[in-house]
Amino acid sequence: MSEPYFLKPVFHEKIWGGTRLKRDFGYEIPSDHTGECWAISAHPHGPATVENGPYAGMTLDKVWEQHRDVFGNAKGDVFPLLTKILDASEDLSVQVHPDDAYAAEHEHELGKTECWYVIAAEPGATMVYGHYAKTREQLAEWIHNGEWDKLFRRVPVKPGDFLYVPSGTIHAVGKGIMVLETQQSSDTTYRLYDWDRVDKTTGKKRELHLQQSIDTTIVPHEDPKLDITKTQVGDATVTKYVQSPFFGVWQWRLTDGQATFNRGKAPYTLVSVLDGAGSITVDGKDYPLKKGVHFILPFNVKQWTLKGDLQIIASEPGEKA
Repeated sequence: MSEPYFLKPVFHEKIWGGTRLKRDFGYEIPSDHTGECWAISAHPHGPATVENGPYAGMTLDKVWEQHRDVFGNAKGDVFPLLTKILDASEDLSVQVHPDDAYAAEHEHELGKTECWYVIAAEPGATMVYGHYAKTREQLAEWIHNGEWDKLFRRVPVKPGDFLYVPSGTIHAVGKGIMVLETQQSSDTTYRLYDWDRVDKTTGKKRELHLQQSIDTTIVPHEDPKLDITKTQVGDATVTKYVQSPFFGVWQWRLTDGQATFNRGKAPYTLVSVLDGAGSITVDGKDYPLKKGVHFILPFNVKQWTLKGDLQIIASEPGEKA
């Protein structure tokens, strides 16, 4: 029988985290500075656990290693994607991620291109997204001189915004923002600036990675050109945000309706319910859905029907995944 595989997330405490993952999603979090929900993860720093079906109790990385047919016999040493929810009670550090080639040479893992769907944002909230340096020499000079106001480009954000963050992009999620993040499965971060704050657990400032940041930042910054489109599938409005070599990301929005989807070329689909309630029907069986639920539709699920009032972010691996 084909069925969706529901996942139990892993939570990470962060210096900038808060309590919104509990307040808004009802998750049991480890502390009042919980920053990240690793919702669909096979990364060794926090693999999610399958909750149902023949692989119940197994972590996603083990299912990938031992049962590759679940994913259409997709190639690759590691499960290529990672879905997170981030709660920024304070500003994240300003950071940059390497591309695949640099990460393979220096970190022995994937690079990190990512994207954000803004779930919530306080009025006036901003993110660091890009920079103003025109040359790498200017970038290095401003970094070594601490001329952060001159270097960082800030952009205002509101709920419903979508930002694509290619590797090499200087960025930081700002205070008062919650995002769903779809990314390559990598935990490599080069911290460029951390607001001079001290980690209360260590009594020290967190480590910076200035040279790696200078080496990997794209200069000059250019905003990626997105072709965001909307289509209708049954009663659902489907918004395509991005189709990159690493992943495709969509929103499925259903308001007291029903929609039947058919699998495309991708061998599996990652699904996160951001709001609402309803159900998914697979192979004649109904599974209840509610806010905060995450699951994978494996290769043998060729068709599924959604019912109810649901806001969903879905992703699929791209050609380079």
